[in-house]
Amino acid sequence: MAKRKLNILFINSIGRKKYGGGEKWMVKAARGLLERGHHVWLASKRNSAILRAAEREGVPTRVFNVRSDFSPLNTLKIARFLKQHGTDVLVCNLNKDVRVAGLAARLVKRPVVIARHGIVLCGKKWKHKVTLTHLVDGILTNTLSIKQTYAGYGWFQEDFVRVIYNGVEIREEVVPFPFGERFPGKKVVLGAGRLTEQKGFDDLLEAAAILLQSREDLVFVVAGTGRLERHLKSRAKNLGLEERFQFWGFREDLDALMAGATLFVLSSIYEGMPNVVMEAMALGKPVVATDVNGVRELMVDGETGLIVPPRNPEALAGAIARLADHPELLRRFGQAGLARVRKHFTMAKMVENLESYFYEKVDAKSQARNT
Repeated sequence: MAKRKLNILFINSIGRKKYGGGEKWMVKAARGLLERGHHVWLASKRNSAILRAAEREGVPTRVFNVRSDFSPLNTLKIARFLKQHGTDVLVCNLNKDVRVAGLAARLVKRPVVIARHGIVLCGKKWKHKVTLTHLVDGILTNTLSIKQTYAGYGWFQEDFVRVIYNGVEIREEVVPFPFGERFPGKKVVLGAGRLTEQKGFDDLLEAAAILLQSREDLVFVVAGTGRLERHLKSRAKNLGLEERFQFWGFREDLDALMAGATLFVLSSIYEGMPNVVMEAMALGKPVVATDVNGVRELMVDGETGLIVPPRNPEALAGAIARLADHPELLRRFGQAGLARVRKHFTMAKMVENLESYFYEKVDAKSQARNT
């Protein structure tokens, strides 16, 4: 017998201008579940980037301006929504979402509450323990490393933290950006992400400086914006790299940039499951990545790309040079990366696993309620 369709609310009170991997995951997950016939809403702050993205994807949206851990008015507003729509599953992004919306769910005594952690969001603090053991029915993460970290806290039962890998859409029709017209005869090394300390673009700049001392065939392009933009541009200028290390800002055509680049580089200091690496692999692009959370679950070192230690510009430079100088290696790694994504990390697989997980949690809560 076919299972009934679920009523699902995603809530993410990230800053209005922020739209990173976690936000992209939430929009794609919401859209995928909507396409499978479920009733889905995505809530965030008014005029936020994530709400605009959700609307572009056809996901119904709601506004809840959660700004702090304690917000009685928002708790009541969310409780009213949950009750009105018979919400079965509430997925919270930030800890304050759990505290405000999770409390609302407990007031109406219905939804399963899932905390979604794309990075480590709790330490061994009493407020984290209280929140996650009283207001949450499960934690969803995208890497085994985060599950293992939380297992060390001793707070949760074995399956309380569930790993469901992120998924990516395989797009065959992407037209590569014509880098050859912009940089004739050059090999293009692409990076992308928020211009923050986490993404390690200072290290990528140092790696570029090492390589460009003796090479004329490389150009570095970074897509993204952030609070370090002025600092990074100033540093590139001081290193004499203005023309060969360029910052292109936020780009709607990131897929085209990836498809047109020679290789993709992740220089992060820490991550959850880096979606941007998965997206590059899905376009058949070889990757050089730092050895941060999720990377070894996503990549195979020496098969789909090269993995180097974080905060090590020399190792980053060496890996970039190795790939850039070997066209056959570029081709082989790119093909292997695409094959790995097709097998393990498709959007369809992710949404299917997510749906099964939600049904499991809803059924368990229903059985507990009836006993």
